[in-house]
Amino acid sequence: MRLVLASASPRRLDLLARLGLVPDAVDPADLDEAVQPGEQPRPHAERLAREKAALVASRHPGAIVLAADTVVAAGRRILPKAEDEATARTCLALLSGRRHRVLTAVALVDADGRLRERLSESIVTFQRLQPADVDWLIGRGDWQGKAGGYAIQGAAEAYVRSLSGSFSGVVGLPLNETRLLLTAAGWRA
Repeated sequence: MRLVLASASPRRLDLLARLGLVPDAVDPADLDEAVQPGEQPRPHAERLAREKAALVASRHPGAIVLAADTVVAAGRRILPKAEDEATARTCLALLSGRRHRVLTAVALVDADGRLRERLSESIVTFQRLQPADVDWLIGRGDWQGKAGGYAIQGAAEAYVRSLSGSFSGVVGLPLNETRLLLTAAGWRA
């Protein structure tokens, strides 16, 4: 069986390597990730993971296709991926001194075309960030392209007061859920 990762994320590749897995192919779905009107964080993450898996599976019949989507949510608000400094600063200001949820949906299409799904939900609490803290985090640059404007595996980890849930899920691929999905699909490393 071939394993295809439907993601361009180097973090997801690194996390798969922790399971001893190297995908046979990496084929990013490259689809529109816009939030649909009225869409809540959990359904948004689940929908995108499913859509990514289905799209890439259509290009790799008979392979196991693994896709994921990570959403940072403050209440019902879905925070964007920070593509510029202003967005990162806005996200960090919103998360400062607060708890927020990080939802990572994992979708797998098995060799027979069957869809399997799991969701990891973690609660992260940041300490209150002072302007100098935000400047330092921004200067590190690891916020670029990250949901919520931070990378927990980077400099932002120094400001995390608590984490309840999956560290790997916050990074972008919950290893327990991923292992369970792969096992259920018949994957043998």
